[in-house]
Amino acid sequence: MKIISFNPFRTIGMKDITYIKPENMFREIDKIKDADYILFPEYWQVNSLVYGLNKKIFPNISTFHLGHNKVEMTRALMATYPKNVPYTRIMGKNSSTVDIIEEEFGYPVVAKEIKNSMGQGVYLIKDKYELNKYLENNDTLYIQEYLPIDRDLRVVYVGNKVISAYWRIAEKGNFHNNIAQGGSYSFDNIPLPAVDLVDRVAKTLGINHAGFDVIEVEGEYYILEFNVLFGNEGLKHLGIRPEEYIYNYIKEDTDPNKPTYPGVGRKVIA
Repeated sequence: MKIISFNPFRTIGMKDITYIKPENMFREIDKIKDADYILFPEYWQVNSLVYGLNKKIFPNISTFHLGHNKVEMTRALMATYPKNVPYTRIMGKNSSTVDIIEEEFGYPVVAKEIKNSMGQGVYLIKDKYELNKYLENNDTLYIQEYLPIDRDLRVVYVGNKVISAYWRIAEKGNFHNNIAQGGSYSFDNIPLPAVDLVDRVAKTLGINHAGFDVIEVEGEYYILEFNVLFGNEGLKHLGIRPEEYIYNYIKEDTDPNKPTYPGVGRKVIA
């Protein structure tokens, strides 16, 4: 099997890999045409690889397109699992925007930038002044109800199954649960209904590589978002190597005698 990776850090230790820098794509186009699988292209490469060269890519096209920003993923989730999405409005700006947000949400309310990660670009808005400041810096508005939580569950889905789940707990007094924002890990008491929810959502949407952020409020589970290029620190604590799951998945996907069916996979939960 001939495999090309555009991201060596996410494919360390995998066999039969040729590394190409994304900026050298067109210089190395013959190698790309001859490859069986392309791993971790950058978003600008995806359409050319899939629609132009008819190549298999990982993550797949659904994962890239839906995971491109919070608007795309949220609308897909609202269409398929509306009960598992916090109340959210995606809108442009006009003279009545502030009135609409105050009437529908009140304060505090959560406002997000549509393209960001690691907790950056997520704001707890407490008053009109902070809301206007957010409006000044964002053309597409992403407004979400505030739910009182001190942790979220990161559920990691690779290939066709959940491979791990762990809690990210906010530092005391901090709004963000992300490890990059001072949060901590917990690997205990993982709720299986949340894991099953992610498994169903990923299969419904055709996602094959994502870290889902799930919260629990009064026994109900809500998906906040998913990240295509999620951090691996939590997996390292559990001794899980996602590249092994990726390699096995693409090996099966290119084996005509072992087709990959969208069945429920074995879950590896600590």
